[in-house]
Amino acid sequence: MHSNRTKFLDNLFQVGDTPYGKGLFAARAFRKRTLLAMVTGEVIDDEHYSSSYCIDLGGTFSLEPGEPFRYLNHSCEPNCCLVYHEEDEQPAEIWVETIRPIAMGDQLTIDYAWPANAAIPCGCGASQCRGWIVDPEELNLLNPPQNPTPKGLTDNGDASAMPA
Repeated sequence: MHSNRTKFLDNLFQVGDTPYGKGLFAARAFRKRTLLAMVTGEVIDDEHYSSSYCIDLGGTFSLEPGEPFRYLNHSCEPNCCLVYHEEDEQPAEIWVETIRPIAMGDQLTIDYAWPANAAIPCGCGASQCRGWIVDPEELNLLNPPQNPTPKGLTDNGDASAMPA
């Protein structure tokens, strides 16, 4: 049985196949600056925790996102971003927001912006691809600069393909 939240999300998003694994696609068109939904999942308090999907919340905390947002793939030219919302005495919330108009059927993407010490080669295919999944402000820290071979992680964590 689907919960009301699941039914709501099913009307907005579809998980589909990409050349690199799974991706999250728009089930309808969205305008720029639209808050799509809150990312839910399990908060992990472990400074060494890592997975293919976790979102760094700062300090020792990470969020292991639940479906469908675990399938938000990286792009150097993303169409969405994560928005952090905090209120006094309330748990922080993470929302997905569009940063440009999105057509029905488009894959929803964010910029993972990983630190330079965790950078991996990027194969997103964007016209302004940085060549690395890395925070744009830390691209210059990759030493020596090299031409990466596109590879990365599939939806199951294998290092055989790059999320789009």
